[in-house]
Amino acid sequence: MTNSPRLFLSIGEPMVELGRAGQHDGDEAPLWRMGYAGDVLNTLWYARACLPAEREENGWQTSLFTRLGVDPFSDRLKSFLNENGIDTTYVQTDSKRSVGLYAIEILDGGERRFSYWRSDSAARLLADDANALHIAAKAADVVYASGITLAILPEEGRKRLIATLAEARADGRLAVFDPNIRPALWESEDALRFWLREGARAASIGLPSFEDEAVLFGDSSVQECARRWLDWGTTEVAVKNAGAAMAITAVNAPIETLEVERVDALDTTGAGDAFNGGYLSARLMGADRRDAAVRGHLLAATVVRHRGALIPMRYVAAEA
Repeated sequence: MTNSPRLFLSIGEPMVELGRAGQHDGDEAPLWRMGYAGDVLNTLWYARACLPAEREENGWQTSLFTRLGVDPFSDRLKSFLNENGIDTTYVQTDSKRSVGLYAIEILDGGERRFSYWRSDSAARLLADDANALHIAAKAADVVYASGITLAILPEEGRKRLIATLAEARADGRLAVFDPNIRPALWESEDALRFWLREGARAASIGLPSFEDEAVLFGDSSVQECARRWLDWGTTEVAVKNAGAAMAITAVNAPIETLEVERVDALDTTGAGDAFNGGYLSARLMGADRRDAAVRGHLLAATVVRHRGALIPMRYVAAEA
């Protein structure tokens, strides 16, 4: 007899992803491959791949809280989630809006260039129904959101999301926040800094990326970044560093530095999100912070050797 599954809830915007699939008749007619991605979806995907299935002993249900349209692309995305074991109970629908879309081009070294069409995304209104958000979050053992989730919401939605994270933490559940800094999504740098601090203060686990944090807050090292997050009130922090040394710490614990092996990347899309999924799933299964960070790095290193944000879950299982 199995226990009731626990719930990992991601709150944010899934999108249609277009990536170059090849060339046809030279460079003038590129072919494009359609997939699905989005930072909180990416993390949820890798958490799903790493956690025991909900039907297993100590299993986990993984659910996405978002809003989609009623158009064919939204319907296909919802079907894609269900087919891959991601619950859509908390997916709302909006008859006047659709799903966002982005195109990605790969540059030298696996870096990316993005083009977005998301201004009318239904997910921008995902926090409008305060009761739906409250019900979903109260059912969850882990509530996960990002700076991108905050960025796309109006101010009242941002307040509701922060309150949702803070309530989860106050109740003894895990509230997880990745700032995932994207300045172009914000109305100003002041707003960006303010809301990221609010997210950090509400979170029990913070997952910042050093390069972005250093630009915005002037951190000189991963250790300084980790210390700042602790000062803001986050209780556990893992500072990602694009394949270089990371910092991991918690309240009343030393700041540890973890050296990792850098790998040659084909496509770095979703690398940080994959780290998050690996780190969180390992922590939920009882690993200490250091082992969880190693697991997150190995998963990210696997993902960057493939194209697209979401690699097949069987590849993740093979690395486990």
